[in-house]
Amino acid sequence: MEDFYEYDEQFRDSIGTVDKEGKRLWVYPKKPKGKFYTKRGIVATLLLGLLFSGPFIKIGGQPLLLFNFFERKFVLFGIPFWPQDFYLFGLATITLVVFIILFTVVFGRVWCGWACPQTIFMELVFRKIEYWIDGDAKQQRKLADAPWTASKLVKRTGKYSIFMAISILIAHTLMAYLIGIEGVIDIVTQSPFENWSGFLGTIFFTGVFFWVFAYFREQACIAVCPYGRLQGVLMNKDSMAVSYDFNRGEPRGKIKKGEFQDEKGDCIDCKLCVHVCPTGIDIRNGSQLECVNCTACMDVCDEVMLKIDKPTGLIRLASYNNIIEGTKKIFTTRVIGYTVVLGVLIIALTTLLTNRSDIDATALRVPGQLYQKTETGDIQNLINILFINKSFEPVELEVNIRDFPSATIKQVGKSEIKLNSNSTFEAVFFVVIPRADLHDAKTPIIIDVFKDGELVHTTKTNFLGPFNLK
Repeated sequence: MEDFYEYDEQFRDSIGTVDKEGKRLWVYPKKPKGKFYTKRGIVATLLLGLLFSGPFIKIGGQPLLLFNFFERKFVLFGIPFWPQDFYLFGLATITLVVFIILFTVVFGRVWCGWACPQTIFMELVFRKIEYWIDGDAKQQRKLADAPWTASKLVKRTGKYSIFMAISILIAHTLMAYLIGIEGVIDIVTQSPFENWSGFLGTIFFTGVFFWVFAYFREQACIAVCPYGRLQGVLMNKDSMAVSYDFNRGEPRGKIKKGEFQDEKGDCIDCKLCVHVCPTGIDIRNGSQLECVNCTACMDVCDEVMLKIDKPTGLIRLASYNNIIEGTKKIFTTRVIGYTVVLGVLIIALTTLLTNRSDIDATALRVPGQLYQKTETGDIQNLINILFINKSFEPVELEVNIRDFPSATIKQVGKSEIKLNSNSTFEAVFFVVIPRADLHDAKTPIIIDVFKDGELVHTTKTNFLGPFNLK
């Protein structure tokens, strides 16, 4: 076991896709197969179906998801959100981060291998096309080193044409989540000269996706994504991950005829777990930032164990303590603490979402205006109010000044406050308060907003008066 631990530390000096000179080593993983790969395919099919159908799904006539940063319009599960709801977004982000921490502490990087869009597209879409056109790992290496012939040109042209077509589809889908499916239809059906920003945005995203999946590939997980590095902080000895059972597998060694196998572990050092890895690592070295928990090594190792009449599970989902002590301890003090925090955040977020008003209003004094005296000696301020209708129904609103029964508020130029669905309305109001009701040069006032006689929102501002009110 001592030799194993010495070898175990060597992998920490570099990453598996870079040689000693710092040059990239292209990864040609062996085509995976097995029960876990089949299950990943089912999960990927469901998630891809949801991804590509999402822009067409409507809830109450509104998109399922819309993240229109350009017009500051956001819709989540049919519910509209505005920049004024940013506090909800912040709380939701914190909740998501805590959930990711908790999930990683317990289950490691299951997200990376089974649900991450990068992994799903790379391993279960683009690589499948590559296996179909270029062949398995051995044929891919041979084709890459071969001179440019008609056969190689046809294969490369065919593969990259399909890659480009899928990249175009992904780019249009992403644009649908940003500007809506109607906006994408306009981009597709109209001349580029009529919608330059949308056309250039689609071209840009197409180029990015093609470059990532045709060239950058696993480097997105290894060099760009911070999650692999975070797992070193988040995971502990009780976290579940794709792990090699070194107690059972070591000392490893190839099977030799006439040799007494009981002196060796179950690992026959076939290196198939290395050949099938999409990030080019040796899982027998232990937990590594490159490992995305795709379970390809588990499938191929189980297949080998069955052939040599050994129990499966030499590489399996297990924690370090599970391998060392044979225990499965999930609910540790750390996990319980994260669970409590997550529960509190979910309750707070749910409460705020439930009590969220469809009407919002922000009142500010008109810049450059102090106060005016009316003919009757009352004090008058000009107040600007921005109303927001977050619902999908038109509304008519009324306003009133709280705590000042004798105060009046009147809109300049109009007498009605009408908002269309999912829209804003800005107006200027005269607020008049008797001088006898003012006791300071700056008086906080509360403006109540009513819809159909029901109070739906309140906003605050300051009312200015003379410095000498005595």
